[in-house]
Formats: sequence, C-alpha cells, structure tokens
Amino acid sequence: MDTNFSRRDFVKTSAAAVGGLSVASLPIETFANSSVDDTIKVALIGCGGRGTGAAMQALSVKQNVKLVAMADAFRDRIDSCYKNLTNDKGDGKGVKSRVDVPEQNKFVGFDGYKQAIALADVVLLTTPPGFRPIHFEEAVRQGKHVFMEKPVATDAPGIRRVLAAAEESKKKNLKVVVGLQRHYQKSYLETYKRVIDEGAIGDIVAARCYWNNDGVWVNERQPNQTEMEYQMRNWYYFVWLCGDHINEQHIHNIDVINWFKKGYPVEAVGMGGRQVRTDKKYGEIFDHHYVEFKYADGMILSSSCRHQPGTVSDVSEHLIGTKGRATEGKIFDLKGNNIWRHKGEGDGNPYQVEHDVLFDCIVNNKPINDAENGAKSTLTAIMGRMATYSGKRVKWEEALNSDINIMPDTYTWDTLPKTLPDKDGYYQIPMPGKTRAV
Repeated sequence: MDTNFSRRDFVKTSAAAVGGLSVASLPIETFANSSVDDTIKVALIGCGGRGTGAAMQALSVKQNVKLVAMADAFRDRIDSCYKNLTNDKGDGKGVKSRVDVPEQNKFVGFDGYKQAIALADVVLLTTPPGFRPIHFEEAVRQGKHVFMEKPVATDAPGIRRVLAAAEESKKKNLKVVVGLQRHYQKSYLETYKRVIDEGAIGDIVAARCYWNNDGVWVNERQPNQTEMEYQMRNWYYFVWLCGDHINEQHIHNIDVINWFKKGYPVEAVGMGGRQVRTDKKYGEIFDHHYVEFKYADGMILSSSCRHQPGTVSDVSEHLIGTKGRATEGKIFDLKGNNIWRHKGEGDGNPYQVEHDVLFDCIVNNKPINDAENGAKSTLTAIMGRMATYSGKRVKWEEALNSDINIMPDTYTWDTLPKTLPDKDGYYQIPMPGKTRAV
C-alpha cells in the first residue's frame, strides 16, 4: 500500500474548485463566527509546508470558504505561507481570492493560536505534533470544527488530553478529520471492501508494514538561537516535538493495519537504534525501528521504519489471510496469483478528498469524527517507540497510563526543553536496556 504523492507536492499542483453552497438553513451555532452570508471562516494554526498544503486543500473545496486568520510561532513562516497562498502566477486558478487575512489577524508566538481559533468556524491544526493536544483541546473548548494533522501527540499525557477532547467534541457535534488520508483514498477503501466486508483473503492471520526511506530535511543551528528556537526549527529530530519518525511518518502504515483489524495492539516489543544518522544535528531520535505488535487475537504485525540513505525504499502495508493476501489495490490468492487489482478510475487526491469530506459533513451536518482513532493509532506508534527505546515489552494499558511527560513546562523562547545538549552539542540518545519504558 504505497502512496508517494505528498501533501507538500499538492501545494505545487493544486488548483481551487470555485463555487459555493448555501448553509443558511443550518443552526446558527454551526457557524457562530460567520457573517450573514454563507462564508465558512477558516483559521490556520501552523504555517510551515504542511500547513500551507492543508490550507490550499481547505480553500479548494466547493463550499464558500475563506481563510481569515493565521498563527505560527515564527513570523517568517506566516509570511512564506501567505505568499504561497496568494500567488496565483497569473492563471487565476489558485486560492488567492479565498484568502482574507489582514495584518491584525496574523498571530505570532506561542499563544496566538487562541486568538486565531476565535475568529474561525473551522481550524486547521498543522504545527509540529507536540503542540497538537493543547491546540485541539482549545479548538474543542471554543466549539470549532477541526482538521488536524497526524500524529496527534508525542507522549501518553498528550494522548489522554486528545482522547478527553475527542469525547467533548462528540458531545458538541463537532466535525473532526485527522490527516491519516488513506482512510479517504479510493484504492484503500476498495481494498477494505473486498478484504473486510467480502472476506476475499479469509481471516487475517499476520501483517507487515514499512516506512523505509532516506529521511527528511535538516535545519542547521544558527547563531544566537535559543535552545527552544533551535529545537522548534529542527523539530523532526526532537521527541517532544515529533515523537520520532515511527510516530511522525510510520503512523500511516500502522494505522492502516489497525483499521483493517478493527482494533489496536495489546502489546509491543522491538528494537532500534542510531547507526547511520549519528551527527549532533540529528538531535535525539533513532534512524531505525523494528516492532512486533501483538493484537488481542494473537496476530502479529511486523513493523519497521528506517531513515538511512542508500538503502531499499519501501512504504507499504501487507495483510496475510487464510485464503490469500492483500496490499493497497491488489489481492492475491495463496499461490500468488493476482485475483483483483484496483484500476484507479476517478480516485481523486486523498489529501484533497479528506477536506472535501470534512466541509461536506459540516455543511450538511453529517457525522464525522476521526479524533479517537487518530489518538489510538498515535498511541500505537508511541507504544512502539517505548518498546524500541527501552528494549522492554510494553502493554497497551501501560503505554496509555504512562506518566512520562516529555513536554516543556512552559512555552517561551527562553524556556529550556527537557532534552538539552552536552558541552559538545550532542543529545543523549535512548539506550535499550537502560531507558525507562513507561
């Protein structure tokens, strides 16, 4: 189950679908901040590359939407995002006409998200994952519909906050979509229909999933940066911000297996380390993880993710059943014969589809809420990280109830994160057998 088209790619290629759909018949509380017309107001929280892509997609839905507020810890991120959203390159096919963010609605700093959320009907939460719990919590408190990127937390206390907010969002009839876009991808949905609804491969008895590739960007330390700014600029390499790449990327693959299993693992055991990506600029995370997740029925998911240049690339999921096996868009019998293949007709871009679905559900008051699954699939990845960091067997309830809080106590540019470099600039790396599991 391999998807190579990224949300960042979408920024370069997407075009707005123009049009409006009246929401005048909906209860006033549905769009508490909307004007007398049918405009749905959107706020973007987190204006990096991922946020820019999410905003582009939200502004490309068929409903009458308008971006009215932006918030980010860094002013340059807001400026870059705004420039990208308002650059139509002369063809008139962009989203420029749907961007209406005056200077006073551009909020810079750690607390700006509260003000931006207050101005909108729908909020897009696309900051580094460590901030997701407090941002989601605030959006729900203010009664806003939400698109939030995966993963939704980086530690167990954050997961518990998201789960509590998820329950509250259901009580308020809020619509929530999480950026696990494979749930909105036709090839996966068609595979699910045949594998789960029609039993094409029989009982699922084993599974494999991978996110193995070269890795991602690095932002070098700059003169006069505080430690907080450096870690936030280089957020992918710090666990409190990213959760390690098993959480930030491999969650996609793990979530697919959870989805097809209709449940979550009961325990995990694994191994991992830092063999290739050893320079201090790579912070504190591993460059490879291997985890065996065990489900309640005894099924084992073999899960691996790797960031090592020059190695085999594989981003996929595989299900093995008593009658055959399946991967995204393909089903095979026990002899390896391909018995079904998705033809890809009219699929649409799943990154766009998830926003199309969200706004359709908002306008037509249809139920949709991904928050609980987003939290539990995130916890699955975190449980895997606990297992690889410690070398211990970690059970689901232990992971969920862990008191290890890796987030800073306060958020200012002078705040010292809980992970700090030594005198040579190196960070302490988790050590299996010594690092505490839960």
